[in-house]
Amino acid sequence: MARLAPARRCALRLVSTCRRRMGRIRDIARTDERVTALNQPDRALAMRLAVGTIAAQAQLDALVDQRVRRRSSLEPRVRDALCVALYEICYLSTPTAVSVSQGVELVRSVAPRAAGLANAVLRWASQELRQDIERARERSAQMAATPKDLALVSGMPDWLVERIIEDRGIAFATKLCAANLEPAPLYLSLNSTRLTPEEAAACFERWGLSAEGTPGMPGSYEVSDGASLVSSGLLEEAYIVVSDLSAQTICRIAGQADPYTLLEIGQGRATKTLLFCTAAGAVRPARVVGVDAIGYKTEVARRRLDQAGLTDTATCVTFDATELGAMELPDPLAAHFDVVFVDAPCSGTGTMRRHPETASRLTPEEVHELAQLQRRLLRAAATRVALGGVLVYSTCSVLRDEDEAVVKAFLESAEGSRFTLERVSEAPCCTHNHELRGHVCAHETNDGFYLGCPGMGEPDGHFCVRLVSAR
Repeated sequence: MARLAPARRCALRLVSTCRRRMGRIRDIARTDERVTALNQPDRALAMRLAVGTIAAQAQLDALVDQRVRRRSSLEPRVRDALCVALYEICYLSTPTAVSVSQGVELVRSVAPRAAGLANAVLRWASQELRQDIERARERSAQMAATPKDLALVSGMPDWLVERIIEDRGIAFATKLCAANLEPAPLYLSLNSTRLTPEEAAACFERWGLSAEGTPGMPGSYEVSDGASLVSSGLLEEAYIVVSDLSAQTICRIAGQADPYTLLEIGQGRATKTLLFCTAAGAVRPARVVGVDAIGYKTEVARRRLDQAGLTDTATCVTFDATELGAMELPDPLAAHFDVVFVDAPCSGTGTMRRHPETASRLTPEEVHELAQLQRRLLRAAATRVALGGVLVYSTCSVLRDEDEAVVKAFLESAEGSRFTLERVSEAPCCTHNHELRGHVCAHETNDGFYLGCPGMGEPDGHFCVRLVSAR
């Protein structure tokens, strides 16, 4: 009998905890002392198994159901163990004998009587299913994949793959699905009010960080070693902001050429507030008011802004932004702004690599409900835009119902009648920065929207549109 490796035991515990709590796998791992107690190679394997299993949960569950006759009586932890083992067999390069043996031991550690079932399921997976996935990958690489091929390659549910194909086409879906189970790149932006590029370079060298500047985005870097970044203290002291390159780009697109006032709807933890106020080479807002409906997020935002030395520039308000059209508003909101930036709550289908729970938990009904909320938010936000001002709508979704359809419905509404669409490549940030303009144009749709696709080693999928108010 083989000895079960601690990394796999740890991965199973994380996956089971994620299922029970309906939490986020990375947040759960971050607070689990037994994860940090592992040595670096074991910790890396445990996280790859746990995150990958959660990301591919929809397909893994379907595969278990396909092979287990009495699946209704399958204990949840046995299912979890089977899914972890199946993920390793099907999606990692572990030698077959090792992955099958360790998978059987993983199931045995939960339910000794289920070892025989595990042996049968995992041998089938190693002999047949793994080949099916390899063939699906080959067809995907040749741009000849079927929707089922892409679901197998990505681990995403069939309905979501089909929706992305319908909305964005097979090439877009193929690119997204091929990258879905791979780590997303890590980007950061300097707090240029505290750190010059020269000082940043010295800090990076001191901590052994490999940081490569991103073209057209002063003060923005791609970093290869997240662990060293955390231990450097640069994050904790607000010298840098970790944010995907697409999010950084959208903050540039949203800005104006002169010092401006900004209302940020959906402020969350203030990451984009920090980008607006600290990005190098960008015109910074003279005043920012951030709104979020959730009180604890507002408190986190206040702490981060205080830490960054921005309390005189930015104000945080807990408020339901769908009520911005009301007659009476809190003082910070009872004004009109040069830019109103709507960072809308969305499905997150453009950021599934970072939030692997998204795919298996999302439903078509939830997408519909989110789209209704987004439409209400956009109409309410329009009431706070000054004459001649700009309304920017942004999501991290790649689904048309949350993106173009919301914008179309808004422009057809009474609130949207005074707005016209401005192509994102015409934003002030693109006027004198030709490299940034090239990046924006590369992601500009025929209608003038910004739309990113999360490909292998590429930034996340974000959507953005600029709408200009009549004077």
